Amino acid sequence: MDTLLTHWPHIVFIVSAAAGATAAIHAAMTKNDVRAAIGWVGVILMSPLVGPILYLIAGINRVRRGQISQQRDRALKDYTKIATPVVGDVARCSAQQFVSLRVLGDRVSRFPLHDGNHIQILTGGDEAYPAMIAAIDAASETIGLQTYLFDDDPEGRKFVDALVRARDRGVEIRVLIDAIGSKYSRPPIIARLRRDGIRAALFMTNPLGMKMPYANLRSHRKILVVDGRVGFTGGMNIRASFVSTVTGNKTALDTHFRLEGPVVLQLVSVFAHDWEFTTHETLPMTAWCHDTWNPPEPRVPARCVRSGPDRSIISTHQMLLGAFAVAQRHIRIQSPYFLPDQILLGAINTAARRGIQVDVVIPGANNLRLINYAMTAQLDQIIRNGCRVWRAAGNFNHSKLITIDGAWSYVGSSNMDPRSLRLNFELDVEIYSRALASQIEGLIDGQIPAARAVTLESLAKIPFGKRLRNKIIWLASPYL
Repeated sequence: MDTLLTHWPHIVFIVSAAAGATAAIHAAMTKNDVRAAIGWVGVILMSPLVGPILYLIAGINRVRRGQISQQRDRALKDYTKIATPVVGDVARCSAQQFVSLRVLGDRVSRFPLHDGNHIQILTGGDEAYPAMIAAIDAASETIGLQTYLFDDDPEGRKFVDALVRARDRGVEIRVLIDAIGSKYSRPPIIARLRRDGIRAALFMTNPLGMKMPYANLRSHRKILVVDGRVGFTGGMNIRASFVSTVTGNKTALDTHFRLEGPVVLQLVSVFAHDWEFTTHETLPMTAWCHDTWNPPEPRVPARCVRSGPDRSIISTHQMLLGAFAVAQRHIRIQSPYFLPDQILLGAINTAARRGIQVDVVIPGANNLRLINYAMTAQLDQIIRNGCRVWRAAGNFNHSKLITIDGAWSYVGSSNMDPRSLRLNFELDVEIYSRALASQIEGLIDGQIPAARAVTLESLAKIPFGKRLRNKIIWLASPYL
C-alpha cells in the first residue's frame, strides 16, 4: 500500500499512456474516414486519460458487421422468396433522367424498385397518430413497431392501449425502441409495455445507462408494419409534443407516410433484421408478410433505402449524390438539421452552379441549439454559390423531405448531417412519382412566403462573438 501511495503518479501516467496508445492505434486502424481518425487520435493524444474514455463511449463501432450483414442477407433472401420484383417504368412515372438514378438505387439499396405502391402523406401527429392507431386496431396477425423516441405520455399511452387490444385479439406483436431514445421519457415506456405483456426490446443498450443525445450507433428508424400489408415510416417519433390538442400553439411539426403495396415487405425485412440483431429471435417472413396486395390508386414505384454503420454506411449519402447530379431544374430540401459534409456540399453547390435552383428550408426555431449554431456557421458555403436558404416561421419542424425536378422524392428518417449519414441506423424511401413529388413540394414551398431568407448580408450582421461561437461549434459538427 505504501508503494502505491508513493508511486501513484507514475502508475497513473503509465496506465493513461498505455490506454491512450491503445485507443489511438485502434482509431487509426479502424476508422475509414480520415477526418474521424485524425480527430479521435488528436483527442486521445491531447488528453491521454480522458480521451480514451471518450473514445470508448462514443468512438467505437460496437456493431458486429459480420453478424449484422449475415442476418440482413438472410432477411433479404427470405424477402426475395416472397416478393417478385416488379420494376416500374421510371421515365413514365417521373422523368427520363431518373433512369440512371434507379440503376444507382439497385446497386446501393439492394432492395428492388417495386411498382404498385400507394403512399399517403400524413402531416403532424394530428394526422399520423390516429392513422397508425387505426391500423393497429385493424391488425389480425402481426404488428412490428420500431422507433427512436416513444414517450410515456398521453399519446404514447394511446399506442400502448391499442397494442394491448391487439394482443388480446391474439396478434403477434414486437416493439423495438432505441436504448438511448428510450431514456428521453421519464419513466421509459418499455416498463409499461412489458408490464402489459407486449414483447419489447431496446436497441443497442448503453452500458453507462445515461441519456446521451450525441451517442453513436443509434437506431433512428421509424417503422410500423401491420399484417405485412400496411406500413408507416417517415420522421415522426411518438410523443405528445406533435399533437395540437396537447401542446396547442407550441405543437411541433413533422411528416409521416402511410404505405400499401410490396414496399411494405421491405419495411418488414428491415424490422425483422433489427429485431433479430437485438433479441436473436428470427421472425418467420412467411408469417409476417403477404404476397398479394390491392392498394388504392394512384400506385407508384418506390423502394426502401437502409443506411447505418455497417455495410450500408453510405447508402443515403450515395443516393443523394446521385440525385443532385441528375437534377435539371429544381432541388428542394427540408431538414431540421442541415449539416452536409463537404462532399454533399460540393454536390449541392455544383448543381447550383449548373443553373439548378436549390431551395433549402430549415427551422427558424430549432430544438437543438448546438446543431443550430453549427448550421448557421456553414450556410454561407451554399448561399455564395447561388442556393437559397429559408428560415421557416412558426414552430419547430422535424420533417425530412427532398424532391428533385418535381418527379422524384426522398423521405424518411435521415437528417442531412454526419450523425444520420454515417453514425445512425436510418431508413428512407425513394419514390418515383410526379404527383407525390408535387404534394411534397407544396409542403416545402408553402413555408417559403412566411420564411426569412438567409443571406450573406444577414449572416455578416451576426455579432462577432456569436459568429465565433458558431464556428467553434461547427468544428465539432462531425460529432454532433
